Amino acid sequence: MNARERMLTVLNHEVPDRVPTDIWAVPEVWTKLRARFGTDAEARAALHIDGIASVWPEYCGPALPEVGPDESINFWGMRSRKLTFEHGRYYEMYYHPLADARTIDDLERYNWPSADWFDCSEMREQARAAREKQVVLCGYMTPFYEHNKLRGLQQSLIDPLLDPAFTHHLLKRTCDFVYEHHRRMFEATEGLIDLAQVTDDFGTQTGPMISLEVFREFYVPHIRRFIDLARGFGLKVFHHDDGGIREFLPDLVELGIDVLNPIQWRCAGMDIAGLKHDFGDHLVFHGAIDNQQTLPFGTEAEVRAEVRRTIDTLASDRTGYILAPCHNLQANTPVENIIAMYDEAHRYGTF
Repeated sequence: MNARERMLTVLNHEVPDRVPTDIWAVPEVWTKLRARFGTDAEARAALHIDGIASVWPEYCGPALPEVGPDESINFWGMRSRKLTFEHGRYYEMYYHPLADARTIDDLERYNWPSADWFDCSEMREQARAAREKQVVLCGYMTPFYEHNKLRGLQQSLIDPLLDPAFTHHLLKRTCDFVYEHHRRMFEATEGLIDLAQVTDDFGTQTGPMISLEVFREFYVPHIRRFIDLARGFGLKVFHHDDGGIREFLPDLVELGIDVLNPIQWRCAGMDIAGLKHDFGDHLVFHGAIDNQQTLPFGTEAEVRAEVRRTIDTLASDRTGYILAPCHNLQANTPVENIIAMYDEAHRYGTF
């Protein structure tokens, strides 16, 4: 099988020739991999990474304001700056455009983005080229995360409790744009893409950031709308959700997600055996190789042991699992551990 065939087989809960693999990594890791293997493509080939391609439209909207050399601004007006940490650099948000909004009138004065600001004309050809080798993903629909970024995390967490009407209006305006933006992308690429992200970040190390009641009242209606849109175009739904979100999974499965990432099994409630037992008939699991302790701090032998244990568990029926790190490989992860992960997956995960 080639990479595309292997991924599609697992997405359909059929048995492939081996466990497919994917990679998420920060730029510093790619610099290390290029130093070891050459180009990105040569690194992917050496590590037997199947991967997932993605296509996006081109922004053609109003000119964005000028920002500093280590800063960025997007079409929402969200601003970030690059900060240096011990092992690498990350963009961190510092300006949330609706942080000071207090009323629905304040929301209406905001310059909401428009789907007209994006040119989808090149996407079809991009998707056609990408699907020759890989499965193709399009889109990123995140009601809770957009709320976090527009208002700031703390304010977004208390909005539903302090002002439900304001919160419903904010989410409707946000998600109306996201829906129309993605409808146009899906129309432009119809028949050529395989996956769409309806995704979010509800979890922490110990459990969800919001209650199940708040989740259901404020966010589930928009998640359902996005999933129905994707499914209407025949797409599988990829759902990324960090942390301990076990209590949300029955709802998410009922809503129609197909792929669950990143499977942070060290977080509360995310034991992989329990997840496979309870949801393996419905979900494909993506990720699960621990990025908090094993990959950055473990030995090569410990990495290989975790790969075998994870394959034995999440691919116990020889399908339903795409091996990858549980989120971005970080800059402090030894290249030897990365090589060990993918080498063991290739050796042990072959059926």
